[in-house]
Amino acid sequence: MGRVTERRRVVRVRNGAVSTRPDTLVSEEPLEIRLCGKPLAITMRTPGDDFALAAGFLVSEGVVGRAEEVATIVYCAGATQDGSNTYNVVDVQLATGVPVPDITLERNVYTTSSCGLCGKASLHAVRTTARWPIADTPQVRVTPDLLAALPDRLRAAQRVFERTGALHAAGLFSPEGELLDLREDVGRHNAVDKLIGRAFQSGRLPLSRSILLVSGRASFELAQKAVMAGIPVLAAVSAPSSLAVDLAAETGLTLVGFLRGGSMNVYAGEQRLDLRGRATAGAGT
Repeated sequence: MGRVTERRRVVRVRNGAVSTRPDTLVSEEPLEIRLCGKPLAITMRTPGDDFALAAGFLVSEGVVGRAEEVATIVYCAGATQDGSNTYNVVDVQLATGVPVPDITLERNVYTTSSCGLCGKASLHAVRTTARWPIADTPQVRVTPDLLAALPDRLRAAQRVFERTGALHAAGLFSPEGELLDLREDVGRHNAVDKLIGRAFQSGRLPLSRSILLVSGRASFELAQKAVMAGIPVLAAVSAPSSLAVDLAAETGLTLVGFLRGGSMNVYAGEQRLDLRGRATAGAGT
């Protein structure tokens, strides 16, 4: 199987001095996801947790929601001309009775480590119906101080990032701030799919008492994934997109951006933040 990191020779220049040395790089390889034998998507990912990644992707796409809806997830042998296994193709077989969505050229998607889902036929196709409406879940309340502490906890747990400096992270936290799970990947959307897929495989969906923290920006796609997994709070250390804010407002998702130090912007779902005892400044001009 592919490794998480690889070693490469690098020419290093420091204060005019030139040297050569090995450097640790994060691995990036394609993963083709097939559904019942038919190609569905290709994603550029960091190898590891591939079955969870495939399962999480299908949850995000609204194909499955319960572990019993998947019969098997396997690597496809003979993925190369010489018949060797690259471990870069997985096939998901649905359980008997689970409807297989119509896989057309319009539905096929190509995902990259930078942009996430592309090639959707329309915005309506992305706005899939959530199995667990967030507005119907038990109310989760968190304080700004708790949210402010999460990025440092996430960074401290990033083992591969410390060696490569090139991985996004996604972490699931309890409302009390306990780190429940962490995944790293070259693509932030893959890291989230791996988290959701692991929860799916262990029968823990919906994640209605969880906070999802991502190390980069909060795109529409990440907001969609949170909603599809029943996660009520999504926080990001960088900015959200306008569509992410729109989706959060429509679904009741609490969306926090620019979570750095003691500062943050709450773009939607502020009812879940305990702001008692905090002064409110007037709007700027």
